[in-house]
Amino acid sequence: MRIGEIAALVGVSTRAVRHYHHLGLLPEPVRLANGYRDYTARDAVLLARIRRLTELGVGLDEVRDVLAEDAGRDLVEVLEELDADLGRQEARIRARRERLADLLERARAGRLPAEGPVSPWVADLFAAMDETSAALPGPEPAMAAVDREMLALLDTVVPEEEREAMMSTVTHLARTPGGMERAYELYGRMDELAGARADDPRVEELARVLSDSLPDELAARIGEPDAAEEARLDGFLSDLSPAQSAVVRRALHLLRERAR
Repeated sequence: MRIGEIAALVGVSTRAVRHYHHLGLLPEPVRLANGYRDYTARDAVLLARIRRLTELGVGLDEVRDVLAEDAGRDLVEVLEELDADLGRQEARIRARRERLADLLERARAGRLPAEGPVSPWVADLFAAMDETSAALPGPEPAMAAVDREMLALLDTVVPEEEREAMMSTVTHLARTPGGMERAYELYGRMDELAGARADDPRVEELARVLSDSLPDELAARIGEPDAAEEARLDGFLSDLSPAQSAVVRRALHLLRERAR
């Protein structure tokens, strides 16, 4: 059989056949005097097996291992790993669809925040912030807008397995009586430090107020930062004034002390 014939028989492209040759999955057949490859029925059986394995989702490196061993035990192990991986993918897809359903419900009700899409925890917090801000006599503090942006960023960059635990502690303000009102008072006081230096005498008091407003659960999750975490914190605080940045850093230090 020529390459086009074996490809048509097995139901793959000639390009795939050449790729399998290149990877060493399919041995090169004997060539005829005219230089054309001459495939046998045995080649077709092997090519069909490669196709079945790849259709199951087995990676080409794993296909090579299966073919090299050519033993049922090794194939069973590969298929068990594939089944477990598919189960994890199904769980992630279910979680994403649940989140999408929540976003659709909020969007249809006109409750999707401008920073969205965000997780349900952050969306609930933003809704509470909107309600509190609407009751203010003046405009929303600039620091509140900065906090929204930072929360939306954290909601995106925090690993999925840690996001629920972290966000449930951060968004406790939305569930604490008077919590949002105290947060907006803090935002206003932070705005007053917009042009201040890091050694401003108001920094220490405000850092203690901020630290005291955060839950013990969050204090327990904050460890001593390494170089990478310090670099990320520098990025988060880069748009703040020296005094505002000092408040946040001092508050984090006080949280770590509380957790000891």
